[in-house]
Amino acid sequence: MTGQEPVTGTEAVPGPMPAVPLRFSRRRVLRALFLSSLGVIIASFLAQLLFTRDEDGIGVLRSVWLGVCAMWLVVLTAIRKRHNVAKGTVYLVVLISGVCVYWDYLTGWLRWSLTYAIPIVCACSILALLITVRVMRLELGDHILYTGLTVVLGLAPMVFLALGWVTNPVASGVCGVITVTALGVLQVARGAPVRHELAKRLHL
Repeated sequence: MTGQEPVTGTEAVPGPMPAVPLRFSRRRVLRALFLSSLGVIIASFLAQLLFTRDEDGIGVLRSVWLGVCAMWLVVLTAIRKRHNVAKGTVYLVVLISGVCVYWDYLTGWLRWSLTYAIPIVCACSILALLITVRVMRLELGDHILYTGLTVVLGLAPMVFLALGWVTNPVASGVCGVITVTALGVLQVARGAPVRHELAKRLHL
């Protein structure tokens, strides 16, 4: 046989070893990654308690590390609750507010978390959620419970202001105005359907 002739042979013979497909649950892997990441973040937060609040040299490192952990926690929550925008917003407001308060405590409790961070987070979340519901045309039953809860959380800065826990009243006042306005919009625009849906979902 010369190099110009085509190569011929018998039929293909299966290999002696069986082909074993890789089998794993994607949901289980994602859940394991989520829980592992959450465990690392919680451990990181607890590890901050090992350092004194005024220890030299740890301030910048602590801030950077807490910022990374907070960012990763927000990403995890957004991915986990991506199918329910309103519910995910509530989770994000609670998590970000909690991280800010803890961060404030670790850095000497200057009350910037109560004065600025929480009011800004609450106000922006209310506005973002109202815009998202409007643009995406979400059904009332899909979002009203958590939208209402988000708006109620917006009243927290007003409580901080009334108790004298803030050093500057502007952010809390603005958040209060936005919260009251949002409550008014929900009541005037869709008052009866909102009350009916809340009563149905809360079994009242």
